[in-house]
Amino acid sequence: MDWNFKSVAVVGAGAVGLYYGGRLAEAGEDVRFLVRSDFDVLKREGLKVESVHGDFALPDVRVARTPEEIGPVDLVVVTWKATSNHLLAEVLPPLLHSGTQVLTLQNGLGNCEKIAAIVGAENVIGGMCFVCINRMGNGVVRHTAGGRISIGDWVPDARGRARVIAERFKAAKIPADATDCFQEAQWKKLVWNVPFNGLAVAEGGLTTDLLLANPEIEGEVRRLMVEVIQAARALGFDLGDDLIDYNVERTRPMGPYRPSTMIDYLEGREVELETIWEEPLRRGKAAGAEMPAMETLLARMRNRIAGSNRLA
Repeated sequence: MDWNFKSVAVVGAGAVGLYYGGRLAEAGEDVRFLVRSDFDVLKREGLKVESVHGDFALPDVRVARTPEEIGPVDLVVVTWKATSNHLLAEVLPPLLHSGTQVLTLQNGLGNCEKIAAIVGAENVIGGMCFVCINRMGNGVVRHTAGGRISIGDWVPDARGRARVIAERFKAAKIPADATDCFQEAQWKKLVWNVPFNGLAVAEGGLTTDLLLANPEIEGEVRRLMVEVIQAARALGFDLGDDLIDYNVERTRPMGPYRPSTMIDYLEGREVELETIWEEPLRRGKAAGAEMPAMETLLARMRNRIAGSNRLA
């Protein structure tokens, strides 16, 4: 029998958690949000989403400050930044029962392994979000482009979990598909994340339109994409060169988009260096890939973050 779920806990109520969790709740799913800074506003005023796929508001949002208040659920969706993963061992256990599955929608590499160490690899599902989304304030999210999620089992499984989740997401107006190779989907997402998130920080806080307006920076974007694709191939994932033009051209209509890493940098929060840049670089080089552009980018990001030259 295929696995299924009735209750959902969203861990990390930032832009991703509020948008996707909000879509599920709007569709009638039983969704509870583990919330920190937005708790009072969400409790009092609900959630507001401005979306290219249709605005919506949820006046009544089920929010909690602790996982114990939520209790065991069928599906946990982890949407916070990987910089909070040190809290997983504290947050996940109160949300689990014997059949609970954990879906991570986090960027980069290494997140599934950290969750698997707590809940078991057989209970981990991965999801990659291809979306332009920002949290505009407490309880307010703006979705400007994309939205597709690619979902796959972390280890081979016959329960049909990815397919079930993808179908329920689609019913909630979220484009979703089940992939047979989640690790390949992770590298496909890195083709965009490595250059655009990275250069937005390395250049001191430039939006994606300004990055592409400079021919030299666009050239660097493309060189970084080549290296990510070559690293993925060295690891056995068949990524095509067409991903370069595809990702560049789909970024142009985004306008002055602020990648999430740039926002973290400008607002003084910790940046996800480990999962999006350090770990892919380590794995790629270990597989024999040459990645000089990515090494240079990582060094520039570290120097920029260590300094104080941030935009007002």
